[in-house]
Amino acid sequence: MEPMGEVEFDSTPDQWIAYDGSYADMGVALGQADGMTGIGGADRYYTHLYNEIPGVEIDTEPIESYPEVRTKEEFYELDNDVHLYDPQMLINWFDWDESDIEEITTNVAPFVGNLIFRRSDDWHDYRYYTLYEAFEKVAQVFQEQERYAAFKELHDEFIADIQSQLPTADERPNVFLTYGVTQEPDEFTPYRLNDQGTSKKQWRDLGVSDALGGTDIENQSTTGNMDLDYEGLLDLDPDVILFRNFAEMSVEEFRDTILAYMEDHPVGSQLTAVKNGRVYRGGYLHQGPIHNLFLTEQAAKQIYPDVFGDVTDDTKLFDRQRVADIVNGDF
Repeated sequence: MEPMGEVEFDSTPDQWIAYDGSYADMGVALGQADGMTGIGGADRYYTHLYNEIPGVEIDTEPIESYPEVRTKEEFYELDNDVHLYDPQMLINWFDWDESDIEEITTNVAPFVGNLIFRRSDDWHDYRYYTLYEAFEKVAQVFQEQERYAAFKELHDEFIADIQSQLPTADERPNVFLTYGVTQEPDEFTPYRLNDQGTSKKQWRDLGVSDALGGTDIENQSTTGNMDLDYEGLLDLDPDVILFRNFAEMSVEEFRDTILAYMEDHPVGSQLTAVKNGRVYRGGYLHQGPIHNLFLTEQAAKQIYPDVFGDVTDDTKLFDRQRVADIVNGDF
């Protein structure tokens, strides 16, 4: 797997750690939750979703004890059998160098990972992977190819069923994606929905129409564009507005805070999305196979409520028990 190339193990890894929620979720999906010893960024790994899968539990104590594993000392202390980290991320974000990577690989365990949630980092000049391409690599690490195949079959059937029900392209609402910082938003960071990173997979699968399409507004993270104010957002006047962040807020809490603030704003209240109550939580950046099922279900209800039901109802678009069975080895 790029960027490490070929990696070999003397035996199947038992103890492991992931940098982000994408790879941590892959490990859980493959039935390896008991071997997780910590995480590189606990603030972006949302374990509460597992509560909705019957019989699937993870011990959060290791994550709470080691919520930001980014130093060599911690890698030595945890003594894992594999590190599901992109080593170039450690070099470019946390001031490691190639000798540090080689040291930990030699003295502790290999790195296997590729930063896949976005595709906007200049230093990432090697191959990217889709969610399921990366998931397949992790399945090979843990020798859980059959579990992976069962998950891929579930995923492919789920997406095919959803896509078979989508309205035609000219009937789909246009969507504006931004990042939420406060519960009283006055500026809006624009993000395009056509990025091929895994963090936007659900919207690509749902054929969502990007409100930024046909404009010269690019991703804030890649171009340094200024945030939009309410007047700038009103020029776009999207049908739906999605706020990244606020993942642990309930639907009701979000509506009582963020949406309520926008409804009371003299300009914000003129937005079509606000008038129609179509302002929602937009999910989060790091999604593995289990999280992706939930985020796709959530997005389908937000974008196409007439087809899939409103976000406030209990309609389930995928089989939770089937997920639990795969995780627990009953497939």
